[in-house]
Amino acid sequence: MESVTIGGVQVKPGDRVRLRPRKGGDVLDIALAGKIATVESIEQDYEGQLHVSVVVDDDPGRDIGMLRQPGHRFFFTAAEVEPMAPAHASAGKKTPTILIAGIGNIFLGDDAFGVEVVSRLAHRHLPEGVRVVDFGIRGFDLTYALIDGADVTILVDACPRGGFAGDLYVVEPDLSSAEAAATQPAALDAHGMNPMNVIRAAQAMGGPLKRILLLGCEPQTFGPEEGQMGLSDPVASSVERAIPLLESIVKRVLDGEWPLQKSES
Repeated sequence: MESVTIGGVQVKPGDRVRLRPRKGGDVLDIALAGKIATVESIEQDYEGQLHVSVVVDDDPGRDIGMLRQPGHRFFFTAAEVEPMAPAHASAGKKTPTILIAGIGNIFLGDDAFGVEVVSRLAHRHLPEGVRVVDFGIRGFDLTYALIDGADVTILVDACPRGGFAGDLYVVEPDLSSAEAAATQPAALDAHGMNPMNVIRAAQAMGGPLKRILLLGCEPQTFGPEEGQMGLSDPVASSVERAIPLLESIVKRVLDGEWPLQKSES
């Protein structure tokens, strides 16, 4: 079917909805409750019951495009999805799409900073058009996500810059230098993550990269101390400070205040 009317709103493939699974569902229903998804199709079974097929926005597998497997699609009845009105529709203004990508290895001390930040951020209410994904060390998945073309991608990672442990900073990588380096093969490690290598790989594959920001944290250690796993105390404290910082960046991007548009050459 081309569309279905839910709560007086016509819903069709490509529209975004919030999932409201029925009460008393299974563990999967509980995990998906409240998540935002995009409608893939509207199906009708042999008994005439309509089902809305969706792909969850923060599912990393959605970025593989045509290689997407059936396991990344979920089916709900019309009563279990809530249509989302397009933001700024009345003003005719397109809402920027934002991808917040957590990066890091949870077994390497403070390298887990980005993973911990997005884990906490995923439970907070975020505006429409904002996706939060834990990429961990999956460089290939992040490469495909960059190619997918969010207006602004915010990488969250532990990056040493010579400051004090726990220092936070926001920088914009120079994509022009990465593009020049993309003429050489980028070494993507299936068991590791180097953000610049990922950017180079996405550009080498013809990805139309837009704005990329990095929210970094100065690490204290990239390995577990004796008998101790997890983040160091300074970096753990910075996780709490990173949440409102990210939310303020998102607000400024959506308000068109920052990042500033690059001047045309």
